[in-house]
Amino acid sequence: MSAYPVIAWHEAGLDQTARWHSESGTPAPKRVVIADDRMTADMAYRLACEGTALLWRGDFQNARQLLQAMARRADEKPKKNKKISLSPTVAFHLYRLTKSQRARILGMLLLPFLTDHSIPLRRAPDVKTACEEATGIMTEPYISSLRGLLGLVGAHEWRKNGVPIPALKAKIYPHYGVFSPIRGEYVTLVDEVPLPSISKTLSVAFDIGTGTAVLAAVLARRGIKKIIATDQDERALSCARDNVERLALCDQIDIIKADLFPAGRASLIVCNPPWVPARPSSPLEYAVFDPESRMLTGFLNGLSAHLEKGGEGWLILSDLAEHLGLRSRAELLNKFELAGLALLGKVDIKPHHPKVLNTQDPLHIARTAEITSLWRLTSK
Repeated sequence: MSAYPVIAWHEAGLDQTARWHSESGTPAPKRVVIADDRMTADMAYRLACEGTALLWRGDFQNARQLLQAMARRADEKPKKNKKISLSPTVAFHLYRLTKSQRARILGMLLLPFLTDHSIPLRRAPDVKTACEEATGIMTEPYISSLRGLLGLVGAHEWRKNGVPIPALKAKIYPHYGVFSPIRGEYVTLVDEVPLPSISKTLSVAFDIGTGTAVLAAVLARRGIKKIIATDQDERALSCARDNVERLALCDQIDIIKADLFPAGRASLIVCNPPWVPARPSSPLEYAVFDPESRMLTGFLNGLSAHLEKGGEGWLILSDLAEHLGLRSRAELLNKFELAGLALLGKVDIKPHHPKVLNTQDPLHIARTAEITSLWRLTSK
């Protein structure tokens, strides 16, 4: 049996197969037809909705235009005679279902790739670096989606250009699949909340689920002498090490692969877990969705055992889940109580990301009410 997924199709009178690759974990389509510049957007959209994938053999730029046309059809609002009021929870699940269906349909436009990640189509751009950064080296040609490729290229641009972080007076460079710190309010909280007094004598901090290492870097710039930053994801670990080296903070920050906590204790332990307790639909969504609040609960339950006496745990959490009806404030406070934690205080900040201003967003009301908080916790 093959060690990787395989996609099959019929072309030029022959049955063909190739390696299938999807960073989102999407299974290989079961029905595939050949498509080229003669394919109309209406036909492409209809086939994709029916579950038939289109393996493109025409001009690359025409494929991009076709994908855009398919996206416009997917985004058309259905005509309704009257507006139906939905609860925030139902609106959230409907929103995710709609996004999932859209992704499935647009993911049906496929491209061939050679072993070196080049695309053997007319007017195809050079995407070798973007693909290799995300997927590594391939040993044979493969098939992947155009939509997935555009995601890789976008991530490559973020990694190349970086994200300015005012608290650092520098940039952080996110890698593909690692949560990008473009929502800066949680970074501002970690930069401005007073450090525990114990940090003056025991200057050790843990950054749990470090991602890009942005919070570890902020703590280092604030004068914490030793920070141990942990993560389980190999991409995040590589990204964190890259950023720590770029910022010349290797003497202060150690990057360690661990399930939440490293060994030992610290005077300050920081965690910015995924904010929404829902099941991710792909591996790339684990930075946003925390199924059954597993990471949040694991952090809280293990905090006391790793805090120095007089130390603080900083939990950075949005209350978006509360406005969506996915978790109540009482449930969160009860988690603190069950973990043997006392609340020292809470500092709030209002997000200013673009989605707050989008009145067409199905979750607009919840996003408008959203507050991001830094909860200061300690052992009882």
